[in-house]
Parts: sequence; structure tokens; C-alpha cells
Amino acid sequence: MHPPQRYLLPFLLVLLVGLTWLQPLDQLAQAYSEAGLKRSLAAFAAARGLNAVISVIQGTEVTGGAFVNVTLALGQVLDPVNDLIEQFARLMLLVSVVFSAQLLLMKMGATWVVSLVLTVLAAWWLWQRSRAHPPSPWLGRLLVALLLVRFVVPVAAVTSELSYQAFMAEQFAVSQQAIESSTAALGGAGSAAESTTRWWELREKLAAKIDELKADADSVVAHVIDLIVLFLMQTVVLPLLVLLGAWWLWRASLGGWNNTAAA
Repeated sequence: MHPPQRYLLPFLLVLLVGLTWLQPLDQLAQAYSEAGLKRSLAAFAAARGLNAVISVIQGTEVTGGAFVNVTLALGQVLDPVNDLIEQFARLMLLVSVVFSAQLLLMKMGATWVVSLVLTVLAAWWLWQRSRAHPPSPWLGRLLVALLLVRFVVPVAAVTSELSYQAFMAEQFAVSQQAIESSTAALGGAGSAAESTTRWWELREKLAAKIDELKADADSVVAHVIDLIVLFLMQTVVLPLLVLLGAWWLWRASLGGWNNTAAA
């Protein structure tokens, strides 16, 4: 084996061990996870606010006079979207838990104990490699496994956030603003109905508001679905791809470490 290839693995190993102590990747990943957590909490708050407004509309009742009572049922139009909003709020709570778990795992992986264990294993592997006999295969497997476990969560967090910034940030801003605007619009619809005291005016306003409520409901559904897809990409799809990549590296690196060690 050529000298540059012979010294490539030791160089990469020393570099990775240095990263475990200096933690530039961990600091970046933690900042990115905190940003994702803030977005998921903002989406959760927006969903709960919209759910509260819809609940108020559904419970709105207007009295039109001494002999005529008119019950305003604008909220019936919003029953389907209200169910979706409730499920979306629960999903955003779960997404917030995922981001919090990422932060916790990264803090656990960045402790000095983990760095010390990796340093000892790396030094042991390099010492064995410097001898006439190659390092023990189990030591190489253990070292690779611990390195992947140590870096897979930070890499997943950085990959997720960079993908968000490149492809999802604009859509998140648009959808979040649309949900907040719909909340304000629906609140205005309920207030307008409550201010009506004559039953014939109520009927006219009811007919005019039905179409507006349907349009708002369709808009909310579309933007909620966009946000669901966005957060699922960040917390499920992209991390799974990183895990699959780590698994492939694990399988591919075992032979590479042992073959290089034997050289």
C-alpha cells in the first residue's frame, strides 16, 4: 500500500478524536436543533390559537329577539379543519419532543467521558497498528461503531437544518403566516356575528360568511399539510437517511479498517 493511503486512516482517526474534544460540530448542531425547536413550538402555538378560535366560533349563539332565537352554526363548516388542526398540534408537540431529544443526545455525546473513551480506543488501535501484527478486528469494529454513534446525531441535525435553510425556509414562513392570518380572519368572523342583534341581518351575514369560511378552511388545510411535510422531512426522513448512511459506512468501513491495518 502506498504511504499516503497507509497514513490516511490514522489521520482521519486523529481528526475525529480532535472533533470530539473541540466540539465545533456539536456546537453548530445544537444551535440548529434549538432553531428547529423554536419553529416547532411556534407552529404548535399557532395551531392551538387557531383551534381556540374555531372552538369559539362553533360555540357562538346569537339571540334575534324575544320570539326568535337563531343559533349561529358557522363552526360546522370548520369541523373537518378543526380535527386536522388538533392532530397538527399533537404532531408539533411530538416534533418538539424530537428536537429536545436531539439536544439531550448531543449533550450526552459531547461529555468528556465519551471523548475520553474514544481517545483511549483510538490510541489503543493506533498502538496495535504500529506493531508487526494488525489490530484486533473487534477493536476496529468497536471503534467504528462508537464513532458513528458519537457523530450520527450532530450530522443528522446539521443535515436537517441545512436542508431546511436551502429548500424549506420560505415555505415555512408562508405557511406559518397564513395560519396566523386565518386565525385573525376567523376571529373577526365570529366577532361580526356576535355583534348582530337582528335575525334578518344575521341570515345575510351568515350567507356571506359561509363562502369566506370555506375559503379560509381550504387555505388552512393546504398550509397545515405543507408544514406537516416540512417537519416530517426534518425529523423523520432526513435523519433516517443519515442513519442509513451511517449503517452503510459501518458495513463498508469494517473491511477497510482491517485491510488497512494489515498493510
